[in-house]
Amino acid sequence: MKTFMQTKEKVERKWYVIDAADLPLGRVATKAAHILRGKHKSTFTPHIDCGDYIIIINADKVRFTGNKLDGKKYYDHSGYPGGLRERSARTMLESYPVEMVERAIKGMLPKNRLGDAMYTKLFVYTGDNHKHAAQKPTMITID
Repeated sequence: MKTFMQTKEKVERKWYVIDAADLPLGRVATKAAHILRGKHKSTFTPHIDCGDYIIIINADKVRFTGNKLDGKKYYDHSGYPGGLRERSARTMLESYPVEMVERAIKGMLPKNRLGDAMYTKLFVYTGDNHKHAAQKPTMITID
């Protein structure tokens, strides 16, 4: 019995849509990272980018559980002394919902060139509309 190894030339990619309205951010992020990585396929190979494309709509309507809206902090640093910026999850949700969802998903992908290639297949939008209707994406429901 030989072990199957996927090659990058033979990867077949599909398009999926996730509606993030009233869903916890972590549930949306784990499902999206799972599909971007390709782990839902029987042909999953760890060293090949065999994941699919993900479109996330309604990123501004994502939900947080517990006290995370005020307790969770997002940090950025400019590289200069005193350049640390701290924002709460409430501020991020109001002003930068796309960046917040993208950060949650990117943190679950590999930290190398392969992870960067997977991240390019992610598209996040704040409203119901997206510009990928021509690809005929399939809707995914999250329990």
